[in-house]
Amino acid sequence: MFTRDLESEIWPTLRELGIGLVPYSPLGRGIATGTLTPGSLAQGDSRTSAYFPRLNGEALEANLRLVDRVRDLAAQKGCTPGQLALAWVLAEDVVPIPGTKRATHLDENAAAAEIVRTADDLRRISDAVPAEAVVGER
Repeated sequence: MFTRDLESEIWPTLRELGIGLVPYSPLGRGIATGTLTPGSLAQGDSRTSAYFPRLNGEALEANLRLVDRVRDLAAQKGCTPGQLALAWVLAEDVVPIPGTKRATHLDENAAAAEIVRTADDLRRISDAVPAEAVVGER
């Protein structure tokens, strides 16, 4: 959801060749879950390094405003922001494999497959996080 350059650059070729996609970090290192806040990253968390500019400083604050939009849409669907993000990814020939350390998160992520997604839902999700609005390199 936060890395959309493949939609124009890679996706047409994958479709032409009948190839699916397994995206890396489909929940954007946790930002798409709606649980990340500027103060929630512990000192020493690798996501606070310069290697993840989207998750630091003003970029994080700007991107969290996008997550707020996803949170609102998720509430309307009766699911979590992370589930909605995964449901959006699952609408295409994509098999996301979100990483997790907890069984409860595994169950929550798996439940995303059960979320009914209409064409209007998918458009609203895409509109909530337009590619050009994401701040910082991945």
